Amino acid sequence: MTHIDAGAELDPVHPIPVPERAAGLTGAEVAERVARGEVNDVPVRSSRSLTEIVRANVFTRFNAIIGVLWLIMLFVAPIQDSLFGFVIIANTGIGIIQEWRAKQTLDSLAVIGEAKPTVRRDGAAVEISTSGIVLGDLIEIGPGDKIVVDGTCAEADGLEIDESLLTGEADPVVKRAGDQVMSGSFVVAGGGAFTATKVGREAYAAQLAEEASRFTLVQSELRSGISTILKYVQWMMIPTAIGLVISQLVDKNHGFKDSIARTVGGIVPMVPEGLVLLTSVAFAIGVIRLGRQQCLVQELPAIEGLARIDTVCLDKTGTLTEGGMDVAELRPLGGADETYVRKVLGALGESDPRPNASLQAIIDAYPDSEEWRCTESLPFSSARKYSGAAFSEGDGTDSAWLLGAPDVLLPAGDPALAEVEDLNQQGLRVLLLARVARDLENPRVKEGAKPAALVVLEQRLRPDAADTLRYFAEQDVKAKVISGDNAVSVGAVAGKLGLTGAENTVDARTLPKDQSEMADALDAGTVFGRVTPQQKRDMVAALQSHGHTVAMTGDGVNDVLALKDADIGVSMGSGSEATRAVAQIVLLNNSFATLPSVVAEGRRVIGNITRVATLFLVKTVYSVLLALLVVCFQVEYPFLPRHLTLLSTLTIGVPAFFLALAPNKERAQPHFVRRVMRYAIPGGAVAGTATFVMYMIARHYYSGSGALDAETSSATLTLFLISMWVLAIVARPYTWWRICLVAAMGLGFLLVLVVPWLQDFFALKLVGSVMPWTAVGVAVVAAAALELLWKWVGRRFPA
Repeated sequence: MTHIDAGAELDPVHPIPVPERAAGLTGAEVAERVARGEVNDVPVRSSRSLTEIVRANVFTRFNAIIGVLWLIMLFVAPIQDSLFGFVIIANTGIGIIQEWRAKQTLDSLAVIGEAKPTVRRDGAAVEISTSGIVLGDLIEIGPGDKIVVDGTCAEADGLEIDESLLTGEADPVVKRAGDQVMSGSFVVAGGGAFTATKVGREAYAAQLAEEASRFTLVQSELRSGISTILKYVQWMMIPTAIGLVISQLVDKNHGFKDSIARTVGGIVPMVPEGLVLLTSVAFAIGVIRLGRQQCLVQELPAIEGLARIDTVCLDKTGTLTEGGMDVAELRPLGGADETYVRKVLGALGESDPRPNASLQAIIDAYPDSEEWRCTESLPFSSARKYSGAAFSEGDGTDSAWLLGAPDVLLPAGDPALAEVEDLNQQGLRVLLLARVARDLENPRVKEGAKPAALVVLEQRLRPDAADTLRYFAEQDVKAKVISGDNAVSVGAVAGKLGLTGAENTVDARTLPKDQSEMADALDAGTVFGRVTPQQKRDMVAALQSHGHTVAMTGDGVNDVLALKDADIGVSMGSGSEATRAVAQIVLLNNSFATLPSVVAEGRRVIGNITRVATLFLVKTVYSVLLALLVVCFQVEYPFLPRHLTLLSTLTIGVPAFFLALAPNKERAQPHFVRRVMRYAIPGGAVAGTATFVMYMIARHYYSGSGALDAETSSATLTLFLISMWVLAIVARPYTWWRICLVAAMGLGFLLVLVVPWLQDFFALKLVGSVMPWTAVGVAVVAAAALELLWKWVGRRFPA
């Protein structure tokens, strides 16, 4: 028992006798240390600054291409020929706003939180901000307090600290005066004070957090694929633009502005500008949808990344389990009466004012019996491995009891220990309740203890964890449980959740150092225990070396480096500040069950973007082909930018927006560029060839001053009908809303052809009936060719 001198003055914050405690630094000493810069200032950013965000979104290859052409058109043509340029503003604005909102949320989850530690200065206990701590400060700590800087323990009264966020070890560590305490850990029992020895960037948790939180972009196949396409388009545009300028200015006797307008009209549709915008919109809407489920996405492409994973590494604590434990079973021993044992346990729970997790589980399971009165108590100690209490029972009988580790309270060879070992193999925690005859203060109190019952405890599993693991198994995503706890215990927890292969437990201390050999062991195993923070990082790298796309979940400082190196890092909102800052995805509601929603959202985005990208790249291909044919045949370019803006809006932009947001549960497939281009190249070739053939037919049919406008209108009708057929193919399989969408786009073009002011605005007017019907005939032939060609491509070049 702990005795406190009745004459000693007690500190209002912690029960430490004032006469024995140090006074801490003086005001002058604090000022001197501040002047020397020995303060806990850790200016670690959790994301890019606003300037960096704006720069990254404004100065892109896409904006450079379209921006230059837009400026040219603003000077040489009417505003309707410059509509394409407004895509720059929309795309850039979406990117900046989304990332800025994510930054604001992340900054609120700073690496070193807004804890208000209690510091002794001039003999008084005062609360200050974390950044106000200086080297040598004496910081008071009690149950639940976080260790915010590294230090040396100066005072300890039953002080126990949980270092699981640093080491992965679940059991608390007893600290005595002179012991080291590390930032990132926290107090679970007792109280005391420590002297700050490392502050600011020198503190352990700050070093980990700073290395981990340097801004890195999520690898995105969509983003890199689109960037690759834009790069090739950029190089194709240079010779094409030169050829168009020569053919329109030198070989044809047209006005300068009209020639420039038609030249730009031939270049602009080569750039799939809507695809970049649509990708940003689809990701942004995905972020909003996930935000409603309390899931914070730091970067737009992180949704895509999680949808592509084939391996997810799970930390047991905080991911598969939640705080606290439950009583799984009560096993009376030696013929003890179970009803009586329950009363004893209830009374023991009531006797401790600061119960640990194990005792709290007993309190929850067995309510106190009011007729029992505690006459003496012995608090739990990690050094002793047991606690105890003496009672005056309701009938006047006196009894004394101990509750603790069976292998400590029982002699070696006791029959009950075999039963305990069997339970330990199942990953369960076992406590022994024993009756003693000696006074609790007697150092030999446990000798002769008579076993009364085994209390079997199990960790509290997350109710949604089993369903989530089942979802990953169905989606062929391998789950690897990586923990600092005992491997057998972790395997038992995973087994209860139905994880396939949970019986294949591996002690990480036996893993080979060689990366290739470690990767083989990781592929073979499922559950890994006694894993160090550095090993977690090495394990992620080993899995990636075997071609796996790895997601890592975690909630502790010991996870931050592995989270950073993984393809996608996922943190619980209740985890350490460091993990929340470096993870691309933060589950603010602490629900592991949110992950399937993120995967599904990513698959919706990827599947739909891959689908609609075909629309955009068909336009790129036919635009390049048309420009080359115009140069080769030395004729006027058939379209102005306004014509292609109209076609792009009706056959690509508007329908693609709706198609990109539609439900889609297809698995995310690799090779984005190849999958899209295998259809875009033949589709664009058919569309470009058919349109140019119709244009040449119209050139031979029409003559006079308005011939070029009539030829352009016939070519535009042909290209629209072929593009509509491409849309009809991409929109399959049909649903009622997809049919309505395609029909609405057709009606929109019809409206332009029949409303006079729209005819004038878009410079479209069909002349006569021969050429318009010829255009329809050419489009029908091209549509049939598209159907046959795409079916052949699907068989010849499977993805």
